[in-house]
Amino acid sequence: MNSKNKMKLVAVVQYGEGDNKRSRWTNIGVAFENRDGSWNLRFDYVPTNMTDTTIQMRAFDPRSEEQPSA
Repeated sequence: MNSKNKMKLVAVVQYGEGDNKRSRWTNIGVAFENRDGSWNLRFDYVPTNMTDTTIQMRAFDPRSEEQPSA
């Protein structure tokens, strides 16, 4: 499968308040595109605090695949 039809799922967790607000990015799964343009999402992890979490589909970056994002 070519990487054009596959994306990584990342969770962006917000923590802290005011000037100390930060984001933490964590790889949580992978998405595969179907022939009809829809997507299948496969989660390795599901965030527990969904109120402060955004889930994004991102293209695979070969330079960063060796190290998970933190």
